[in-house]
Amino acid sequence: MTYELIPPSDPRVLTMIAPFDEKIFKEQEKISIKEFSDNMFETMDKYGGLGLSANQVGKPYRVFVMGHPQVEQGKKRTCFNPEIKGYSKETIRFKEGCLTFPYLFLDIERPRAVAVRYLDENLKEVEENLTGLSARVFQHEYDHMQGIIFTEKVSKFKLQWAMNKRDKSINKARKLWQQTK
Repeated sequence: MTYELIPPSDPRVLTMIAPFDEKIFKEQEKISIKEFSDNMFETMDKYGGLGLSANQVGKPYRVFVMGHPQVEQGKKRTCFNPEIKGYSKETIRFKEGCLTFPYLFLDIERPRAVAVRYLDENLKEVEENLTGLSARVFQHEYDHMQGIIFTEKVSKFKLQWAMNKRDKSINKARKLWQQTK
């Protein structure tokens, strides 16, 4: 089963999420944590993402999923109550997208590596040091848990420029599509 993405104007996208509570989850969802995790991955795959947080689909749980067949040999992670314990001093600027903002890409500077802790889909504690794309995705999804969206990480000028570029690309694609009818 897949979930529907909620729009960026929905306040649930901008709200800090309370710690995950298994008892509340079981009362609300009536499915197993494994099924929920599978649904989140299926939803992420449906929309073509590298990560997806529960609040992006309107769920009030401090959890996100991340993974892609071409990243870390396809390793998938379900991260309940994620924490970032440390950041590298070295940063890297890279284009990021977000399923909440389709076709919008922004240059975001983030630490190259992070030390993290979370509970996996079996609610077992995991501690890892992530680098590169995995570190970036973890930070992006962690921001969602904090009620922070990636558009807040750039200036208004850069955001408007990127939105104009996105809109031009969409309009160009529409025109091409209409010509093929």
